[in-house]
Amino acid sequence: MRKRSAAAAAVTASVIVLASCSAGSDDPAADVDFSAAPTGALAAWGFENADDVGQSRLDYAADQLPDVEVTLDATAFDAQKFTTRIASGDVPDVVQMDRRYVTTYAAQGLLIPLDACFEATRVTPNERWYQNVVDDVTYDGGVYAVSQFYQPPAILLNMNVLNEAGVTPEEFDTSNMDGLLAAVGKMYQASGGTPSRLGFDPVATGQGGLWVLGMGGQLTDDSGRPTLDDPANAAGIDALKQITDAQGGYAAVKSFTDSFDTFGDANQFVKNQVGAQVANQWYPNVLGAYRDQVSLQAVPFRDADGQPFSLASGTAFAIPVGAKNPATACAWMADLTSTDAWMAAGAARAATIESKGGLNTGLFTGSPEADAMIRDQFVVPTGDDGFDQVISTYYDVVESGKSFGSSPAGQDIQNELNNAITAALLGDKTTEQALADAQQAAQRAFDNATAG
Repeated sequence: MRKRSAAAAAVTASVIVLASCSAGSDDPAADVDFSAAPTGALAAWGFENADDVGQSRLDYAADQLPDVEVTLDATAFDAQKFTTRIASGDVPDVVQMDRRYVTTYAAQGLLIPLDACFEATRVTPNERWYQNVVDDVTYDGGVYAVSQFYQPPAILLNMNVLNEAGVTPEEFDTSNMDGLLAAVGKMYQASGGTPSRLGFDPVATGQGGLWVLGMGGQLTDDSGRPTLDDPANAAGIDALKQITDAQGGYAAVKSFTDSFDTFGDANQFVKNQVGAQVANQWYPNVLGAYRDQVSLQAVPFRDADGQPFSLASGTAFAIPVGAKNPATACAWMADLTSTDAWMAAGAARAATIESKGGLNTGLFTGSPEADAMIRDQFVVPTGDDGFDQVISTYYDVVESGKSFGSSPAGQDIQNELNNAITAALLGDKTTEQALADAQQAAQRAFDNATAG
């Protein structure tokens, strides 16, 4: 969390310095001919430690663009490095970043809007990607990035613990707090006041937006202005406080979850340290290696009205203002996120899984067409009814996704929300005061981001 806060601070601190960079044309795309043939050198920044999914898509794009020579800076995105490169004129042609950053840079005029790019490549954003994924990267009526991935959260159930405690999956209904707390109490165990097993790990800060938005709150208004002090936001935080207070309090819960061997042989499901946990779609891939030791099911997170609810998150490719080869960058991004590229990735992942004897839980690409085709061709029954039910649940909830809300202060809003949740759950502040303080900080970030 400290790293994310530092990155967000770098964005906020840099936008004032960089405001002069956006002082030119009102439309950074006005002088770009996106219909030009893709050719020449392309400087790309992204694909840190590319796995089989990433490399197969890079290979596919290279085959489609034989006249393009790609130089890839395969390091992690860094906000301070990005703004420094923009200010110095060392501008990559395309850069991969978390979608929460896109609107920040779009508001500063540091990214080229891609509507003309989509027209040139015959891409219709609302058809290629889920609507909530497009909403993540839309600002002032324009789409500023090419999205990839959307791995929705759901509630992963440890059936070994549920069965031992006599709890059913149906009791994990986040729209029925009384029933949920009763189920949590049946499974929670402690020794000397210290948790030894959580009935439910809600992942309070990592999934805070899910709880706040799912319980009827909002993080931004239609203009992207932060709304953290909206009274409706209290319901999600209060639900988190009830859950953590029922299990020794937030400090004890956080200390316990920090000790989890999440990716190892002694992970929290193998060791029966949780009865249930909010988890994104990628985590069952980790647990597939331990299928002989765990028994899983999943249920959707439900909003205040009892309907399945999930949130979009992921990364995206964008073209900075000052890119030397924006037309080729446009073609490259379109090829990387095409259905054919994703099918190549699906084939590569299926081959990897087969070689390792793993389970194919699917690829969640951000594109409904690609998701469906990969599922149809590569996601076969695992031989484990529980894992098959988990996979099906994630595919079911992907359609219920919502955007966090596109805002020039998006990363700051997320960080300040986590700060508010932490303060409220620890009892350092009331929920209302924590949200009011978070709103003030997020508003300052928004004002700085839009000051140019």
